[in-house]
Amino acid sequence: MNNYQRIVFPLFVVVMAVLPTLLNPRWQAVAITFLIFSVVALSQDIVLGKAGMFNMGQALFFGMGAYITAILNYKFGWPILATIPLAILLPALFGIILAGPIVHLRGDYLLVVTIGFNIVFVQVLQNNLGGVTGGPNGIFGLDSLSLFGAKLTSQLAVYYFAFAVLLLTLWVMRNLEKSKAGRALHYLREDQLAAESIGINTRIYKVFAFGLGAGISGLAVTVYATQYAAVSPEAFEFIVSVLFFSIVLVGGSSIPGVMLGVFVMFVVPEIFREFATWRYFVFGFAMILAMILRPRGIWPATFGKIPKYLIKGGSHGA
Repeated sequence: MNNYQRIVFPLFVVVMAVLPTLLNPRWQAVAITFLIFSVVALSQDIVLGKAGMFNMGQALFFGMGAYITAILNYKFGWPILATIPLAILLPALFGIILAGPIVHLRGDYLLVVTIGFNIVFVQVLQNNLGGVTGGPNGIFGLDSLSLFGAKLTSQLAVYYFAFAVLLLTLWVMRNLEKSKAGRALHYLREDQLAAESIGINTRIYKVFAFGLGAGISGLAVTVYATQYAAVSPEAFEFIVSVLFFSIVLVGGSSIPGVMLGVFVMFVVPEIFREFATWRYFVFGFAMILAMILRPRGIWPATFGKIPKYLIKGGSHGA
């Protein structure tokens, strides 16, 4: 058991459980934003950090889940809670379908394609597809989330719901790391040719990573819709995908590193609010500095190398 499992994670849970009781409503809202974007950043970590694929379109899946929730709630009267399964499954399915024809691309080529899909998605929303997306203004007036007949209208209630979603995401991430699929993704990140040489079907695992990452980002939108009661195209533009891509790179593709990146990007500017407009400049400079001084990120993940005896000894299907 490493220090993260033994000390850091339990301490994080205790601090985050107590924290909102010590904060005023404004800072509770900031903490909720941190929780929401931590889930989205972790979903990006599956594709970029675990599988090593240059996906810069994660905001597409986040936005798709958000609009599914908004349309079902606002247009068809579904309770927010009832939209959760579709907000997860439809982005995951779209991620799988999207990944199928593009996962053979590598590096910059994959990057450009995912950027293109993100831009097209935002344009579709702005053009009010089918008359249901609300155009540039989006959809407003979403209901609050209801649990057991009680509406989560207070910041404190929304915070604990968001915290529960983050804990669920961390549980999925931790189990993924220990699973056969997680090991295959790690090997894929380290050396795709070597992974293929030991019988890992890299295409299947790439598609799996896209689907799982898309589904988890869809989970985050339930909290997003509850907190903001609105969705609009500008919240899912290409620059948002760049942001999550950068967070994973700077964080080092580890769970603590990714969450530290979210903290720096979304919480620190609120602490120094008069400098909030410099957010992207500061984070860009920090990214350059981190890549020079710590090429594997601030808190790098530990990826096991593919054992040489496996490469030499042939393949088993994975």
